[in-house]
Amino acid sequence: MEPEVNTIPARVRLELAHAAVQRVAELSGADVFHLKGLALDPALVWEGRSGSDVDVLVRPAHLAAFLDALSAAGWRIETDFDENSSFAHAATYWSDTWGHVDVHRFYPGLSGSPSDTFDQLTRHARTRTLGGVECPVPTVGVQRLVLLLHAARGMGGKELQDLKTSWFDATPAQQDEVRALVDEFGAQLAFAAALGHLDKYRTAREYDLWRVASQGGTRFEDWWARIKAAPTRREALLLVLRAPLVNVRHLAALWGRTPTKREILREFFARPARGVREEIDRLREKHA
Repeated sequence: MEPEVNTIPARVRLELAHAAVQRVAELSGADVFHLKGLALDPALVWEGRSGSDVDVLVRPAHLAAFLDALSAAGWRIETDFDENSSFAHAATYWSDTWGHVDVHRFYPGLSGSPSDTFDQLTRHARTRTLGGVECPVPTVGVQRLVLLLHAARGMGGKELQDLKTSWFDATPAQQDEVRALVDEFGAQLAFAAALGHLDKYRTAREYDLWRVASQGGTRFEDWWARIKAAPTRREALLLVLRAPLVNVRHLAALWGRTPTKREILREFFARPARGVREEIDRLREKHA
């Protein structure tokens, strides 16, 4: 008779994952903030909201040491920063024991330099006990702002409920606090995207990036938005060169195995074809 397998409840495992990540941060000397999920203040957690992974923002100067320590502790990279989103802000790592952790090198929507922004966040710090470990988290006001900026990047059901809880259900005083934080962190563009006022910023360099993120768009629109948002010509050129390349790690995650060279070559030619078809479909819908 096979022995009974004891399974750890998902919430307990996730709490312990936060604790494990915090331990890695401490051993590597890295300053981090735990964001969203179980790190949220109870006032921002609506019924049915559950986390599925750990999100941490790392002080930029400590990022390399933290990632080295994470790998040494058995976490494996799934998607690198440039592969994870249009904003290239986070890398995803996987542990067979603890699950996923998204490592943020900056947080989209907070427009200052990543180092300056992290310094600003330290003035809004508190702790939350997760898995028996004290984990640094932002204050409730900053957590509201973080949820709003995250909602602006994809208005699915969860994001819409976060938007309701963090903004529309907030008191006037709580909304005033968020507005003050928007000004402090230079988050006006992303904040406007979250509340549906993005068109006020049509001339902004990152306007199209937030328009596609919040409202959807084709692959061509997404890459053109990334290129326009690049802060330098060199970075824009690198994006142009990278656009047709195949994201091998992403394919491996989707397929559950490493793609063959033949499959990578086939995908290299298929990507532009799909992009052209999407753009044709968009133009047809636009003129229908």
